[in-house]
Amino acid sequence: MYMEGARWDDQSHSMADSNPKQLYTEVPLVWFLPKRNRKKPETGIYMCPVYKVLSRAGTLSTTGHSTNFCLWMELPSNEEERKWIVAGVAAFLALRY
Repeated sequence: MYMEGARWDDQSHSMADSNPKQLYTEVPLVWFLPKRNRKKPETGIYMCPVYKVLSRAGTLSTTGHSTNFCLWMELPSNEEERKWIVAGVAAFLALRY
């Protein structure tokens, strides 16, 4: 996966501002482990949208969801979630189609 608008900081194990002139950064390997009745943390995370490709746009399927959107991923952050929303931070499965 790749992230646009931010980067993963290996030292603090959380999101950080992008380095200058670096548009896309790699996201470390993520292990999705489902848990029943898990309570979502209220602070300290950014709900990062994950898309298949960079366009962030897709056609609407019969269910009303975009065909390009995959899921929301909780990423640890020491900043307010609003900062990342304004920056347009998103993750992508591929940089090319």
